[in-house]
Amino acid sequence: MELENFLNLKPLYYDKIDYERFPKIYKKIESNFKLPKIIHIVGTNAKGSTGRALAHLLYVSGEKIGHYSSPHIIKFNERIWINGKDINDALLEKMHQKLQTILEKKDSEVLSYFEYTTLLAMLIFCEYCDFVVLEAGLGGEYDATNVFKKVLSIITPIGYDHQSFLGDTLEDIAKTKLRSINNDTLLAKQYEDIVYDLALQRVDKVKKNLYFAQSFLEDSFYKNLAQFIKKKRYPLFFYDNFSTAFSAFKLLGFDVDLKLLEGLKLFGRCQKIAPNVTIDVGHNPMAAVAILNHFRTKKVVLVYNSYNDKEYEKILCILKPIIKEVQIINIENEREVLKTNLEKVLDFYDINYSSYNKIERDNEYLVFGSFSVVEKFLECQ
Repeated sequence: MELENFLNLKPLYYDKIDYERFPKIYKKIESNFKLPKIIHIVGTNAKGSTGRALAHLLYVSGEKIGHYSSPHIIKFNERIWINGKDINDALLEKMHQKLQTILEKKDSEVLSYFEYTTLLAMLIFCEYCDFVVLEAGLGGEYDATNVFKKVLSIITPIGYDHQSFLGDTLEDIAKTKLRSINNDTLLAKQYEDIVYDLALQRVDKVKKNLYFAQSFLEDSFYKNLAQFIKKKRYPLFFYDNFSTAFSAFKLLGFDVDLKLLEGLKLFGRCQKIAPNVTIDVGHNPMAAVAILNHFRTKKVVLVYNSYNDKEYEKILCILKPIIKEVQIINIENEREVLKTNLEKVLDFYDINYSSYNKIERDNEYLVFGSFSVVEKFLECQ
């Protein structure tokens, strides 16, 4: 069966996850995977942009590099990036067929969408890459990506998200993510002090080193990076993400040079796709705060929708100071929040709203809410 049809048989979301299934299946086929050097990225926000920046730095330095991320916006191939571009259909299908010969049929069928595609990506990376930037899904300790031996862990900012799987408190969420650490670790700037304390406890327990991206490099580099961000008109939150990427780059033994960032492409991360249209795949309060700071001197038409398990009320409260109007876009997903519930929140905060129709030249637009919101918006253009 071809990959597209095969994946269509697997649900994208699960009410419960069997955390023992994937490690057991991987152990049976582990001999087929000659692993490259893996940099594991775990966190709530900034995994995608930090990971792609690091992958780009390694690529332009001449390394054979892969980057695994999720979810995708338009096409599955976006999840598997090799040496500067998304994987092509032919290679993807070839390696899917190879993986089918390695897995027992019952194991292939029982693996979740994310578990299977993680195995598929790693099989490809083993054959074509020397380094891999491996982005965890929603978890940490029990994430499918955590079965692979890595050379470095990167912890991006940790906040509230996926509470039904990770825990109701920030401490529970952080502990779940930080228990993925079994090796030297680079900690990005955090917004909650408890994460620093818990990270120190974890590296002390596993007897590994902890490095801080905020202070790992020379002071002059951070100053020059700030100037670079301003010159390129990047959102300010990229400063922390790029600081983390460059710190990891140096930890891996490479020389830091800001010029290496030239040509970096970040699809869907505060990306201006037209003079008056910005798209961003953020979907939680922490992402909303970053977007608020970026647009704080403007008023935007927010093209928005949300899944019913997301904190859309809190997100809209955060974004209210920059919202001129919310235009609700239908994402046609079973997890989509009921429109009446979303409208009640908008009424409560006295935010004008309507249904999304088309882009008007005289308005500044922000498309935000999830990968699905951005995907649907792009399909409409």
